[in-house]
Amino acid sequence: MSGKSSACLSLFSLIFVIGSLFTFVSKNLLFGGWTADTLQISPLRWVLATAVSVLVTSYGHSRKSLSTSGALLALLVGFCLTLAHISFLVSLLVFFLSSSKATKFKQDIKKRFDSEFKEGGQRNWLQVLCNGGMATELSLLYLLDVGSSDLPVDFRHHYRASWLGMGILGALACCNGDTWASELGAVLSKEEPILITSWKKVPRGTNGGVSFPGLVVSAVGGMLVGVGYFAGIYIATPSTELAMAPDQWKVILTGALAGLLGSIIDSLLGATLQYSGKDKKTGKIVEVAREGVVKISGRMILDNHSVNLVSSIITALLTPKIAMAVGM
Repeated sequence: MSGKSSACLSLFSLIFVIGSLFTFVSKNLLFGGWTADTLQISPLRWVLATAVSVLVTSYGHSRKSLSTSGALLALLVGFCLTLAHISFLVSLLVFFLSSSKATKFKQDIKKRFDSEFKEGGQRNWLQVLCNGGMATELSLLYLLDVGSSDLPVDFRHHYRASWLGMGILGALACCNGDTWASELGAVLSKEEPILITSWKKVPRGTNGGVSFPGLVVSAVGGMLVGVGYFAGIYIATPSTELAMAPDQWKVILTGALAGLLGSIIDSLLGATLQYSGKDKKTGKIVEVAREGVVKISGRMILDNHSVNLVSSIITALLTPKIAMAVGM
């Protein structure tokens, strides 16, 4: 995908999220009367959602994990997720902190083969949108349908809330699992990765290249997001709700499976719809076909940001099925 096409896709996604927020505001403020009682949102939750979003994004900006544009959009993402469910907040924090650490791991090795390498792995608004857009959209739907309610995962008694919650878990686990696979798997593996569509060895940094360490850490990255979701449930969910719900530790297993699945989906998209070529002069992997670049795989249909967005959407839609399959 060209830079112009990628920007159009990202802009459409941003408009979609903002449109959902406008629908939420207009329905409850203009037509229904926006009050804490009708939406089950206490004043404390409003304060918490605002304070936590400001503190975390300020921290990320000061540590150069977020650019100014990325921090501004992250404020919206953090606010929406915190307002909807404490588990969404904790999962988001786990994703942000662990993926930032993974991005900064052995940067000296990554810069040797990655033409898109940026010191510190600073995320701009486009990266925040593609990684957090689906989770934000689902959190808005959660607020519209359920309200601000810290319910456990229980498809028998709270089907829609559980479906939306597991969709958010899937989106964040996918992004974290893929980040861990890309940032850690590439430097932990002693051998060259294998292209997921052909099972042939390809240079490090090739889109769609997988390795055993990469697949393992993708599951671990998703599992950590599941641990965050699990912790949020026990922090905020009423004991009466937990008593009727199935074992919530299965959320951790669901997160691990979603992280692994998301990484595989990302690799499949990367190997087929994202161009990978080796620059003869620098020896680095590039995403644009041009003179002096030897093609390895894929086509110039999607770029890395678009692949992240699409894989998070697909994983979010599949994760509720995974959760039900493991007995949630």
